[in-house]
Amino acid sequence: MSERLPWYHENPFIQTWQVGQQHIDHYQHVNNVAYLGQQELLAWAHSNHLGLSFSDYAECDRGMVIRRHELDYFLPCHLGDVIECGTWIIACDNTVSLTRQFQFVCTRRKQTVYAAKTQFICVSVTTGAPKRMPEKFREIYGQACVGAQ
Repeated sequence: MSERLPWYHENPFIQTWQVGQQHIDHYQHVNNVAYLGQQELLAWAHSNHLGLSFSDYAECDRGMVIRRHELDYFLPCHLGDVIECGTWIIACDNTVSLTRQFQFVCTRRKQTVYAAKTQFICVSVTTGAPKRMPEKFREIYGQACVGAQ
């Protein structure tokens, strides 16, 4: 199915989101924070898929924390909609910063309903201070960056 969807970049990491009642707000469409929750789940699933789990983060006392979100809501989604959620790493400076792009496409409409960019900064989990990415992070995230393949 993803081949026919209008992805921003090739080879997105994709998870399917079936909109449930718990995602619906008082306007009877998907609540804005539900998109952000799916974005977080998608980012972690992609990191795990690439070979980095939370235990890898903890083992080297590093975390990738959010510095900035840019969120664009294009079309409302409703109960029962199926959304293909895609992500890519679009920038990695191999020191402290990486940026993910997200695109959510409604399969019924074949249109982008939500898009976001999130900049992450590498920090020490213990102190919260910015720290250089460990070699494993640089290798995995750097190779996964759009255009690095």
